[in-house]
Amino acid sequence: MFNRLLGLLFGERPTDMFSGYRAMSRRFVKSFPAEARGFEIETELTVHALDLRVPTAEIVTSYFERPAGSTSKLSTYRDGLRILGAMARMFRDVRPLPFFSGCGLLFALVGLALGAEVVAEFVATGLVPRLPTAVLATGLMLLASLALACGIILESVARGRREAKRLAYLAAGAAR
Repeated sequence: MFNRLLGLLFGERPTDMFSGYRAMSRRFVKSFPAEARGFEIETELTVHALDLRVPTAEIVTSYFERPAGSTSKLSTYRDGLRILGAMARMFRDVRPLPFFSGCGLLFALVGLALGAEVVAEFVATGLVPRLPTAVLATGLMLLASLALACGIILESVARGRREAKRLAYLAAGAAR
């Protein structure tokens, strides 16, 4: 599920981003802004590699049962929610236009649903008896417009940051 979601949000889908086995170049490690404190690190590494457009490869490894008497440190629900939260934050930061456009679309749909009856009633009678609903619908439509504008502006900023990170990544390998 997480691999599919990552592919949907970021365009490429790894086979198993939680394998835990990683081999990275010195250049990649130097460019990686580690922020995670737990199992979200795999997601951060994968998204960072996708964002920098660095070549990646997956090698099939064998898995065996956990040795008798050992326990997992993974807490399925807590860690799963933390990973989902990390994915949402990275989606917001790396791909702001789709993120904020989605928020704007949600606000616009709710605003249209609430405002349609008010507008129809105004056209029929010339009166606005449900003023709070009209104000709420107007506010939601303004919020939708602001979300879209923020997405457009932040996409431009993210593009500049992405290029700066890519240039820094490429420059890190040139100096010895």
